[in-house]
Amino acid sequence: MSEIAAFARVKRPVVSTWRRRHPDFPAAVSENAGRLLFDGVQVAEWLVASGLGNADATELRSELALFGIVALRARFTPWQLVETLGSLLCLRRLDGRPLDDGRLPTAGPGTSAADDGDAADGALWSALLRRAQRIDAEDEFVLRELRSVDAAAAPLARLAEDLVEAAYGERGAYEWLLASRARLGLDSLTADAVTPGLRSLLTQLTDLRTRLERGESLTLADPHARAGDLLAALLGEAEEHDRLTVLAADPDERLARITRRRLLLAGVSELDLDVQTGPDLEERLADPDLVVTQLPYRPGEDRSILTALAGVERVALLLRPGCTALVLGPADALVDELRGTEESQLRSALLRDNVVESVIALPGGVLPFRPGYRAALWTLTRDPVPAAEGKVLLADISSEPLTEAVGARLAEDVLLWRAEGFRALDGHDPRYGRAVLVAELDRAFGGPLTPPGPPVTVLLSRTVTERPALIAEAEARLERATEDIRTYEDEHGPYRGGVLRRVGRLPRRTTLGKLITERRVTRLPGHRLDEEDITRDGHHAVLGPEEITGSRAAGTRRIDRLLLAAAYERVALTEPGDVLYTVAPRLGLYVDHDGFAVAAFPARVLRVNPAAGRPLTPRVLAALLGAARGTARSPSAVRPARRIEDYQLPDLDPDEVLRFDALLAETERRERLLRAQADALAEARRLTVAGLADGTLTLDGRLASDGARTTTHRM
Repeated sequence: MSEIAAFARVKRPVVSTWRRRHPDFPAAVSENAGRLLFDGVQVAEWLVASGLGNADATELRSELALFGIVALRARFTPWQLVETLGSLLCLRRLDGRPLDDGRLPTAGPGTSAADDGDAADGALWSALLRRAQRIDAEDEFVLRELRSVDAAAAPLARLAEDLVEAAYGERGAYEWLLASRARLGLDSLTADAVTPGLRSLLTQLTDLRTRLERGESLTLADPHARAGDLLAALLGEAEEHDRLTVLAADPDERLARITRRRLLLAGVSELDLDVQTGPDLEERLADPDLVVTQLPYRPGEDRSILTALAGVERVALLLRPGCTALVLGPADALVDELRGTEESQLRSALLRDNVVESVIALPGGVLPFRPGYRAALWTLTRDPVPAAEGKVLLADISSEPLTEAVGARLAEDVLLWRAEGFRALDGHDPRYGRAVLVAELDRAFGGPLTPPGPPVTVLLSRTVTERPALIAEAEARLERATEDIRTYEDEHGPYRGGVLRRVGRLPRRTTLGKLITERRVTRLPGHRLDEEDITRDGHHAVLGPEEITGSRAAGTRRIDRLLLAAAYERVALTEPGDVLYTVAPRLGLYVDHDGFAVAAFPARVLRVNPAAGRPLTPRVLAALLGAARGTARSPSAVRPARRIEDYQLPDLDPDEVLRFDALLAETERRERLLRAQADALAEARRLTVAGLADGTLTLDGRLASDGARTTTHRM
């Protein structure tokens, strides 16, 4: 059932709920080591018919085929599965007809079902080998892999047909298979994968689609292709491949053949394809116009900065005038300060060669399977535009996530720099970097290749120009908040809680469960809301665990009242004074003084009954529950130590409840006044520090009353 949950893209308990609530849910067909086993086809058909789950029909068919492939791991190694399936898909493309086209002879009468199946598998595999020998006589794509297995691999041919049907073609089937290689156990093929954000950035920096739309014929190259991920991403952006030639190389022959099959299935003609086995790319077919590559990974203990820079130099030698290269490599070689003389000389030589277009420091995590590996990106251009000669665009996005918007803006910076170079008067100022003279970098000799300061767009942004006014406004708010505190203390005096030591019997103890039983408190459920229906604009606040525990400000998540009425007919809004609580991830209590909000599950509501014999107030109830003993959980516990109904609290006398409520209300009022003062002071400090840090603010010689210097704006 855990596999059904993964199959339908839901949580594991959802499958148990389906089995309990839907009588037509497929029955288990067998049991293995206490685990119920279900027929995958029946489950897929039930999910399609019922419309439940988060996977569409196409994904279900693909996932069903993958589960069949994974089930064969006991018979074949992960490498054999990927290589054999890829070869079968490639054979289908080369031959132009299905793998099992119904032309095979059927078994004669009198044979058993097992013998019948074995004979069918043997006949199918023999036919596939004959087709492979005829089509791939030189063993460029499929013959070697198909010869390495026997007729036991015949089920893979049928699964390959299922993949093709689900993906509407051999290319989609192969890309989907390679995207699932980690599930098949091929970690070595997954380790060098990059995030979708970085893949999108690399694609945009090549400007491939625009160049093809202009009618150009291009040659793509990758001297360190591995499994061909980067080239496949570029080809995915190109609608027409008849004007593309692709060169690739990798020392591992297995990876080279996977890349060759992948490029063929992507639509590149056999005559326009050259995937070589070896450490260097030989330009036998054509000269490259675009080079996109990732330098081979080496662990930090064995990494050589000189080797990485030499790899960049070899890529630069592939470029002829007007060509571009993108090189992804270790940040300690491409960006960081260098300590060795030989390494510094080589990097300075590359910069002086006028071939380095931009240097980009990337954020961590762009290689998700190597979380500790810091990467950087160099773009190279042979003979740049005159306005960019002698300069390098340095950009640093290492401190922010590589989102789609960040990638688009950064790509625009580099592409405009490539097309027009530096424009001092009316040009496009980079939003993530600075144009720096190569001579300055050469004088630093091994210094870090990071921007010397914030981008010009930051210095000229509205946020910076308005910063002095915003600081003055924050200082005015601070003065008003301070005056409000003085006025309040003049009217009400200093804070005095009137707390005394209790003499006599302690108040009797009760529990929240007893309060609910006595109807002094009513517990109401929270409501399950679709995240897509929650926005920043709306009529009703959505209060969930994040708002209750204070990790998110209350009111930032809202829902439209018309949508709430139409899609959530049974949702009841909170009333003023309701106490919202959650026990996950920790105990949180929140008094909703305004009401008319929606409690989002797993948050729940406690409503005090004012007509009860011994009434409570919401503030007192929340305070006593928050101070109850045993409300925390140990770090290793999955569940709380006890239910919230078992929390013990004192059953105070009504007069004491009223005095306690008044004290809590007074505390809240004074906290609001102090918070306004603290917020204004923090805002003024934040803006001042930011201005002094980026050089747009300075301090004059006048002293304020408290001895601090005032700030002025400087450009």
